[in-house]
Amino acid sequence: MPCPPATLQSVVRLLLALIVLNALLAFGNLWPSAWPRPEVRLSVDLFAGVISLVLWTRWRGAVSARGIGVVAALASLWVLLHYIDVTIPALLGRPVNAWWDGQHLWQLARMGGEFAAVWQIAAAVLAACAGLALLFALVRACVRAVAMAAATPRWQAPLAALGTAVLLTHGAASLTGHDVKRLFAPPVGTMVAQQASLLSRALSRTAGGQQLGPGPAFDRDVAALGGADVLVLFAEAYGAITLDRPELVTALAERRRSLQRALDAGGRQVVSARVTSPTFGGASWLAHAAMLSGIDTQDPDDYALLLTTQRPTLVSHFAQHGYRTIGWMPGLQRPWPEGAFYGFDRLADADNTGYAGLPFGYWRIPDQVSIALLQQQELQGATHAARDAGDGLRNVSLRSADATAPRTPRFIVFPTLTTHAPFRPVPPYLADPQRLLAADAFSDDDVNRALTAPVSWTDPTPAYIDAMHYQFDWLTRWLREEAPHNMLLIVIGDHQPIGGVTGPDASWDVPVHVIGTDEAVLARLEAAGVQRQSR
Repeated sequence: MPCPPATLQSVVRLLLALIVLNALLAFGNLWPSAWPRPEVRLSVDLFAGVISLVLWTRWRGAVSARGIGVVAALASLWVLLHYIDVTIPALLGRPVNAWWDGQHLWQLARMGGEFAAVWQIAAAVLAACAGLALLFALVRACVRAVAMAAATPRWQAPLAALGTAVLLTHGAASLTGHDVKRLFAPPVGTMVAQQASLLSRALSRTAGGQQLGPGPAFDRDVAALGGADVLVLFAEAYGAITLDRPELVTALAERRRSLQRALDAGGRQVVSARVTSPTFGGASWLAHAAMLSGIDTQDPDDYALLLTTQRPTLVSHFAQHGYRTIGWMPGLQRPWPEGAFYGFDRLADADNTGYAGLPFGYWRIPDQVSIALLQQQELQGATHAARDAGDGLRNVSLRSADATAPRTPRFIVFPTLTTHAPFRPVPPYLADPQRLLAADAFSDDDVNRALTAPVSWTDPTPAYIDAMHYQFDWLTRWLREEAPHNMLLIVIGDHQPIGGVTGPDASWDVPVHVIGTDEAVLARLEAAGVQRQSR
């Protein structure tokens, strides 16, 4: 018996509504862009919602127009949360932590705004509003069709059976170890539950060092350094991808050779290794804390907890042995009360490094200028005593006014900036170190060219290569021409670059290079498993 036209229309309407809603809740990410990619998967959230609508109509009758609007608003929110769930990890290379990441959204928006005109920002806001309105209208039409079918007795049993079958299949596949991701989209409900759990844990944890794992003893002296300055240089976004991805290996090969020639000419040697960063694509402070304290800070809650303790760090350890400790942090543009945990003798932020030139975008101060200012203010005229200084270093006053007193050695922490995502702007490299210190080192044209260079969050690899070239260039020149001869330099990546560069499923490994002229110190590192750099 043929199906009546009205019934056929309702079937087609229902099927179209289910297909559209499933597509909106099951798409993937078209890496490395921020665009969605249609995928043939089922949405557990959708069919859980279908069952809920059937149960509601069985209990309370047909859903009202106002109720349909509420359900459509919730469904639209679910679509946006699904977009975040599949897009942000693909671009950043790590899961989202809404509690911690949300605290830095404003700073991220400010940084992104540096590369857009006012009209572009306004156009983007208007387009986003229009897109949300269209999404809501589409979702509401689909929800209305499903709600009407759920209120029809003949469709209630089939819809409930279909939804139950999807949920049971998902559960069975999860329990039996099948590749659930190929059949089902990641449930938004699971992400919401995870974020709620993270929020609850962050709000409920109480301060107390006993909740952290054991850290290093920090019970060794530093006499083996013979009074040499120590610089810990956190190279922003310098990840193992630069050693693993052929495209990047080739692009950086000549710069690495130039750096090696500069090291050879200065009698410096290198031992290298890989370590696993506690973060990926951002949140550099987690890597800084892990390196300086020896505490695993992959969980941001542990980082926050660490700051409430008096755990020793490399900063306090070197201070106890007579070193002047310096936090050279030109990226700081607002008060940093967390810095009290480290207790630097000097904390130089963006406003007191002495930079008098034109600002280069959000980060303002080029790395090459930062190292020149550091050289002038803290390393200029460094005298490196022989090993006979020994333990006497610990008795040297940190602020001695006696010009004849031995120079106080420095322990310096310097996180770089120019290679920060989106890897723009890249300032021009200057070969003359004296020019770097002049207020007119960079012209308006220099700044404008840097600021107008193309920026892309979805194809960032070319910009990343440019930024890494700049980093290798200034580091090579500084080591060749200015760096104190006996300095122990530790170059360590804070984290891998964003997922737009690394691709999906990249490791969290970063290179670490210890550079120095003291064979005995480097040999001890080799004995601990760190590899000597091949020449």
